[in-house]
Amino acid sequence: MEAHSDTPSGPGRSRRERPAKPALTRDGIVATAVGIMRAEGLRKVTMRRLAQELDTGPASLYVYVRNTAELHAAVLDALLGTVESPPAEGDWRERLERVLTSYTAVLFEHPGLAQSALVARPSGQHYLDLVEGLLALLDEGGVPPGQAAWGVDLLLQYATATAAEHAVQERAVETRDDWDALTRALRGASGDTHPHIAALAGQLVSGEPRDRLSWGFRMLLNGILHTPIPTSTEGARP
Repeated sequence: MEAHSDTPSGPGRSRRERPAKPALTRDGIVATAVGIMRAEGLRKVTMRRLAQELDTGPASLYVYVRNTAELHAAVLDALLGTVESPPAEGDWRERLERVLTSYTAVLFEHPGLAQSALVARPSGQHYLDLVEGLLALLDEGGVPPGQAAWGVDLLLQYATATAAEHAVQERAVETRDDWDALTRALRGASGDTHPHIAALAGQLVSGEPRDRLSWGFRMLLNGILHTPIPTSTEGARP
């Protein structure tokens, strides 16, 4: 007769004898999703891949996250916790630009997330903290409330779109060739048919990305400060 072990082991163990899995939580799900993104990229952050990592079924995740878009938004919100807080002192414009530049840098580090952020709007605590900080700086600068409320959206859209464009350029092998072709076309434009392009060809392609980003923030801030919003602003934007 064969001897039987008092401690079953191996794949034949019953579920009752296996170590209990940690209980699912939204924070745990998002943290796992962030880990997958850092290791494998945003495209791998799917409900199926996440369920596999958490050793559960995809259906159990929908209790905490409605869909992949909401999951990506939650991942973005988690990363927004690394955005630099505004310094306590200094010119309000420079401090605001510093925060926005830090936000853009976070998206630069995660190209797929930058594109997703154009449509996947976060609504977590870190996003609220970011918006609150920007609004506080706009208020400090004397920007009227309505203009600040609309303007903060434009500032974040510009930063997000810049990062998303950068993401596409980083991934595309042919991007350098496309840019060179555009530069040649602009510089070779005829003064007879395209006089404005011919006159500004050099400036159209000039400037470092960081300088252009900074100029864009300052240009938007000037516009936000001096452009009243329409008087009829009833209803929320969808």
